[in-house]
Amino acid sequence: MAIADKIQWFIAQSSWIRKMFEEGIQLKREFGDENVFDFSLGNPNVEPPEELKKELRLVVGEDLPGKHAYMPNAGYPETREAIADFLSLESNLTLLRDHIVMTAGGALNVIFKTLLNPGEEVLIPAPYFVEYRFYVDNGGGVTRIVPTHADFALDLQAIEDGITEKTKAVLINSPNNPTGKVYDAAAIHALAIILSRQSREYGNIIYLVSDEPYRDIVYDGVTVPSVLDAYPNSLMAFSYSKSLSLPGERIGYIVAHPDCEHILDIMGGLVLCNRILGFVNAPALMQRVIARVQGMKVDVGIYKRKRDLLCDGLASVGYAVQKPEGAFYLFLKTPIADDVAFARALQKERILTVPGSGFGGPGHIRIAYCVDDETIRNAIAGFGKVLKEFK
Repeated sequence: MAIADKIQWFIAQSSWIRKMFEEGIQLKREFGDENVFDFSLGNPNVEPPEELKKELRLVVGEDLPGKHAYMPNAGYPETREAIADFLSLESNLTLLRDHIVMTAGGALNVIFKTLLNPGEEVLIPAPYFVEYRFYVDNGGGVTRIVPTHADFALDLQAIEDGITEKTKAVLINSPNNPTGKVYDAAAIHALAIILSRQSREYGNIIYLVSDEPYRDIVYDGVTVPSVLDAYPNSLMAFSYSKSLSLPGERIGYIVAHPDCEHILDIMGGLVLCNRILGFVNAPALMQRVIARVQGMKVDVGIYKRKRDLLCDGLASVGYAVQKPEGAFYLFLKTPIADDVAFARALQKERILTVPGSGFGGPGHIRIAYCVDDETIRNAIAGFGKVLKEFK
């Protein structure tokens, strides 16, 4: 075989998201863009803030020596300092630039390459982002999936029961992709107590890794609690892809709790792995821009309007809908157990969604509502038609 057996298997298990997206391209060629209702990909359709565009133009226009040169693998000191200062205001901690590593989109790969020995385990609550398993494998680890409650809240007992002597980390994602669930402060603090107790019991540090690319996209007064406030052996991965609508620019960071055990080793490992994984450093221009726009985000009210438009529309044609608390996805329960069959039925109406089985949440479909309002409005009748067929 021309490629590695593992990669061949990964291809066979590869993301339903991309599969539906690519099938959508063919449908659009056949029927026209306006006649295909593509909810497959979480590609923000809200433009970046005008102030960010202004700062980007200023940065591009600056005539600086070494403007496009390498910098420290952790990133520009001034950018990391700006982020540390901002995060210190948001939390009850004093963070320094030395606790920050700028990333080019591969934050979780960097974290797991740094933390994991071969065969060590990472617990992930389901539903989960489909590529997490691959990131853990890239670090030589093994994924253990644990369930959540019916409302997608953390099942703390399931997490505790899933911890073994091989557990190295628990990975959470809040607001969650695909469910839009936000884990509240009580759940995060209870999880921290479990991890502290189990770390003592097994004599090994169990890290809490929080993936938070959607932390700025929340609704109805919901807030995202800081894992850094709850648990000292924690690391948080953040991306500006969603909060500033910059997915193609590949800019984000990792922050480690300043009281994390062996913090110097961890930061040294993160910096080294950022380099040896081939990222080397985050993009120079975007680092300069990010340093100037801390606290800025897209107009979340636009996504709230889209959420309400979708949820209210689906409810009007007979679906039972629970509005998500954050991100821009609805994880909708299907009227039949076979979510793949239901997604295929929707596809016949030129509606593209992603089967929940790909996220470890069978019996659901994921609907990415970061699309034009007209796409949402024009798809509702098709959603209703398919629901009637299965009822």
